[in-house]
Amino acid sequence: MCPRVSVIIPTYDGQRWLPACLAALGAQTFTDFDVWLVDNRAGEATCAVDRGAYPFATHVIVNAENRHFAAAANQGLAASEAPLLAVLNDDTIPSPGWLRALVDAIASPRTGAAASLLVFDAQPELVQSAGICLDRAAIGWDRLRGHPVAAAREPAPVFGASGGAALYRREMLEEIGPYCEDFEAYLEDVDLAWRAQRAGWQCRYAPDAVVRHVTSATAIEGSTYKLARLGRNKVWSVARNARRRDLPVIAFYDAAAVLYTLLRRGDTASLRARLVGLSAWSRHWRARRGGFPALAFDPLVAPWQVPARMRGPGGAP
Repeated sequence: MCPRVSVIIPTYDGQRWLPACLAALGAQTFTDFDVWLVDNRAGEATCAVDRGAYPFATHVIVNAENRHFAAAANQGLAASEAPLLAVLNDDTIPSPGWLRALVDAIASPRTGAAASLLVFDAQPELVQSAGICLDRAAIGWDRLRGHPVAAAREPAPVFGASGGAALYRREMLEEIGPYCEDFEAYLEDVDLAWRAQRAGWQCRYAPDAVVRHVTSATAIEGSTYKLARLGRNKVWSVARNARRRDLPVIAFYDAAAVLYTLLRRGDTASLRARLVGLSAWSRHWRARRGGFPALAFDPLVAPWQVPARMRGPGGAP
């Protein structure tokens, strides 16, 4: 019998993080689910997993090489037949009520996604993400990042769900498509949320779906690897989703961001990443599908206020 939910966990360093993550899934109050582990390390990440040790069915997909987060998540989404599909980072510890809260939040037929409350593992009193925000300049950030958890207690409509712990309706993914695998990792959830919003699907934030998250456990925060993919994928998300009339605003803010990193840190990684993104602009522009209605973006702020807004109060971890 097909479970109502499949939890998809792409993993590369799973031998470090999976024991705690799977133990937490075993304590869920909602039990109609199975788990799909997608191993991007030729079996090394999941070799120690005892599939019979948990009260849920566990399936393992092994990739001979690292296919990265987006493609690995898509493998699990395609292999499952469940109508609801959760994507979960391997470096997370979901609370017992996590999955129940997400399932309840996605009950409305046109709600295609539900967002978790991710908190920092080292500082669980602080919000890491309460959904995704996006403004007209195509700047995406974690909603309420760095704020006290008490500020994130209310359910709300949000632009999208962080792929670190999200629930999607299969019907929506069949309509708009899954993650774009070219992104590999980072901003694939923003691109998916943008496509969903353009197609008229809603996302709900579920404050009781609490997940502790190590945050950038595989790719270190601020690493060249992460900065390169953030910059490149930002360009591709714009090519795939932005309205033509917004392109001048996006270009202005993005140029300001690149100049900021050059002047403040002498770092050319952001510039080089944009150039890589632009080299494949036409391919992603041709991938544009559906309409481009006016969306409820977050308000623009001055370019010099963007870093503080993305970090949160006091500069979140």
